[in-house]
Formats: sequence, structure tokens, C-alpha cells
Amino acid sequence: MGIEEQRANRRPLKSRGTSWARAATNALLRTKVTPDQISIFGIFVAVGGAWAFVEAWRAPWLYLLGALGIQLRLICNMLDGLIAVEGGRKSAYGPLFNEVPDRVQDSVLLIAAGYAAGYAWLGFLAALLAAVAAYVRLLGGTFGFAQDFRGPMAKPHRMAALTFGAVAACVEAYWAGTFYALPAALALIAAGTLLTIVRRLLGIGASLKAAG
Repeated sequence: MGIEEQRANRRPLKSRGTSWARAATNALLRTKVTPDQISIFGIFVAVGGAWAFVEAWRAPWLYLLGALGIQLRLICNMLDGLIAVEGGRKSAYGPLFNEVPDRVQDSVLLIAAGYAAGYAWLGFLAALLAAVAAYVRLLGGTFGFAQDFRGPMAKPHRMAALTFGAVAACVEAYWAGTFYALPAALALIAAGTLLTIVRRLLGIGASLKAAG
């Protein structure tokens, strides 16, 4: 797979073109770190964020640590691709490390948020739907179509909603002593991800019809 084809099958992210992303990429390229190592590190970051969510009932400020874990996880997800493609350090196992850690990170964060919200089933549902949305995206690729990253609740949108829900949960806990923000965010994520799955399936169906 050529560089241009690899770029075409990556999630479009405006942040890749920012000056801080280029600076971070150049700094990492001066080391021996590999994209696969960054992907694995992202799992530990996500687990740390998940731990913060589960423990936030003791100290609501931990919601903010969970939100930080989400954002650091996304930075790892971006940097591993930049190092692999733009930096020319793609490994033979790169496609596995590009997808599997993402699914683990999604699951641990969403499930932990479900427990933190007091609705464990909602976290599991959101995690399941996130995995199905990723599966449908990859399924289109196996049919020879460009991978479909449309939303309304693709990975960046899910993580943005969860980050906002975590920050709102912290504010709500300290100011009002109530706990509605995080369950609402998870419900939004689940509903939006279900719609995302339907839209992607319809897109694949339309492509199959056009090709057939």
C-alpha cells in the first residue's frame, strides 16, 4: 500500500496539520520510538482514564483526570499514524496496532464511564455499538470501498461527547451534588453511534448497488 493510499484510508483529522502535531512528530522521530509502542502506550493512558472514572465517586475531580485520559489517548492515536506514515516507520504489524488498541481504549473508557454514571449496562451498550461502528467501517474496506468515517458519532465525536460529559459531571457534582451529566452523555453516545452504524451500512449498500 502506497503512502497516498494509506492517507486516503485514514480518518480525516484537522489536528494532524497543526504546528504542535508537527513539532511532536518531529520530536518523536528523533527518538527510536515506534508507532506500535505509541499505540500500546495509548492503552495504558486509556486504562488510567478509566480508573479515574471508576474512582470519581470518591473524589469528583477525578472526572477531569478521566477527561484528560481521553484526550491523551486521542493524541496517541494521532501520533502513531503520523510516525508510521509521514515518518516512514510503518511496521509489518501496523494495521493490527492501528485498530486493536483503538477498540480496547474505546471499550475500557466507555464501560468505566458507565460504572461511574451508575448505569453499567449503558457503558457496555455504548462500547458494543462503538465496536460495531468500527467493524462496519472496516467491512466497507474489505469490499474495496474507501473506509467510511462518517458520524454523527464516529470515534472523535464519541470521545468529545465523553470528555464534555466528564467535565460537566465534575462541575455538576461540586455545584449541585447531582449526577445527570455522565448518563446523559453516554445515552447520547449510544444513540448517535447506532445512527452512525445505520448510515454507514446504508452507504455500503448504496456502493454495492452502484458497483453491481
